[in-house]
Formats: sequence, structure tokens, C-alpha cells
Amino acid sequence: MDLTPQEYEQMVNEQSKPSPLLRDMVWAFVVGGGICTLGQVILEFWKKTGLNEKDAAAATSITLIGLAALLTGLHVYEKIAKHAGAGTLVPITGFSNSVASPALEFKSEGLILGTAAKMFIIAGPVLVYGIGASIVYGMILVFLGV
Repeated sequence: MDLTPQEYEQMVNEQSKPSPLLRDMVWAFVVGGGICTLGQVILEFWKKTGLNEKDAAAATSITLIGLAALLTGLHVYEKIAKHAGAGTLVPITGFSNSVASPALEFKSEGLILGTAAKMFIIAGPVLVYGIGASIVYGMILVFLGV
């Protein structure tokens, strides 16, 4: 079956249901805000245990990363993400999910060639371009004398 690009686009448009954009944005905002609010609650908890601000912030990040990895392993995070979209991708929990999810998916291929090799298949490009952009930004600041 040979299709022209126009025929293919028409077929896709006929099969695709319209996305409820406003609802999707509201859900992303609510869930992303909820994750950030949870982060603030966890931060306050760690401060109440006697940690200083810097250590409490580190403990909060570790807690959120661990919680997201656990929810990914229990297949709960993907159910939340299905309805919340980008609301689960933006916070630190989204990064944790992007590392844990492929690690779980490829564990049947072994620890080295499966879990370890595929762990950064999604997060790897984000790291590469994020680190690269931060280097460029840092160099610009150095040359501008800021």
C-alpha cells in the first residue's frame, strides 16, 4: 500500500481524536503543582528533623527521586503520567521516571546489557544537551564578565 504524504496525513487526521488542550493543561498544572507541593512538604519535614536548609534540600531531592522510582516500579507513575502529561515530566520526579522506566523494561536482557546499558536511553540526551547548554551559558557569562 503506497500512500502519498498527503494521503497519509489525511488518514492520520481521520483516525486521531482531537486533544482537549485546556483540560490537558489544567491537569498538567494541577499534578505538576501537586508534586512541587509534596516536595515542599517533604522539605519542611526534613527541616523539622533538624537538618539545615542545604541538607534538607538534598534529602528532599533524594526522597522525591526514590519515591518516583518506586512508583515507576509499581507501574503507578505511568498511570499518573497518562492523565497529567507534562505535569509529571517537568519536576525531578520525571527525570527519575525516565531513568527507572527503561531500566525496568530491559532488565530481562541482564544487568549489564539490559538495565545498565538502557538506563539512560531517555535521560541521556537530556543530560548531554543540558550539560552542553550549561557549559555554553557559563562561557558566555565568563566572556561577558558577569
